Amino acid sequence: MGIALITLKIMPSSPEADLEEIKNKAKSIIEENKATKTRFEEEPIAFGLKAVKAFFDLDENHELEPIEESLKQIENISSVQVIDMRRAFG
Repeated sequence: MGIALITLKIMPSSPEADLEEIKNKAKSIIEENKATKTRFEEEPIAFGLKAVKAFFDLDENHELEPIEESLKQIENISSVQVIDMRRAFG
């Protein structure tokens, strides 16, 4: 099988949520589930609210759903959405 390049949008529940704490917990969850090359970006939404975009590689033999469900359990997270998933070539 191949490698999937995944992008998730993690929405905090409020502008006051600690994005660094969310990123640290998300990185831990993502890497515990065998993903690699994890990185994050912040995306301004509105009224001071910023989403966290998580980018990582995941072997296609591993499922994405456990990562999504674990991320949803992080305190101050309102939603987790897959916004891009593609197969890596080369």
